[in-house]
Amino acid sequence: MLPTFFGAVAERALNQILKLSPTIGEQLNTVKHRVLVVHIRDWQQQIGLVYTGTQFHVFMGIEDKGDCWVSADFNTLTRLQDPSLLTQLIRQNELDLDGDIHLAQAFSKAFSNMDIDWAEHFSNYLGDAPAQQLFDFMVNTKNQGQKHAGSLRQILTQLCQDELKVTIHPLELVQFTEHTRQLKQQVDSLEQRINALLSTKE
Repeated sequence: MLPTFFGAVAERALNQILKLSPTIGEQLNTVKHRVLVVHIRDWQQQIGLVYTGTQFHVFMGIEDKGDCWVSADFNTLTRLQDPSLLTQLIRQNELDLDGDIHLAQAFSKAFSNMDIDWAEHFSNYLGDAPAQQLFDFMVNTKNQGQKHAGSLRQILTQLCQDELKVTIHPLELVQFTEHTRQLKQQVDSLEQRINALLSTKE
């Protein structure tokens, strides 16, 4: 029930953003009706996203991988506002992608180029001067919040890794992931050899 609610909220928000920034739709016209599936690892949730040419549809808990499947934690996904980071994150094992990479790049580019004049939008409800003041306040608050959040994240990371030893260092995670993939390849290779031997005996 809760995922359905969040899906409806996300769909409505995306379609509202589409109205405020029509360039998003223009840039997604080449990939309309194609399904982008985003797996948010730390939420254990898969979300399907489709642009029909006029609106967005959001599908919570989708089970297949669609035309393109992207898997990462939430913080990594927020960095995809810069499309150039996509291949870099894949190389760093922070993001997995299966399917058409151009679909993921199209969505990333469309939202990174989003151009909404929030001050003008708010002025329809508040008037020009109050809307500009509200917009300036929101920008300053966001900047301050990002600054404090970055400092707090760094302190907590150092505390958990160095003092409390409750989390591993990112390099250790990369090494573990690489070793796991190598082990999986070796197991798959061994399984193929065993199957080949069994088939020759038959």
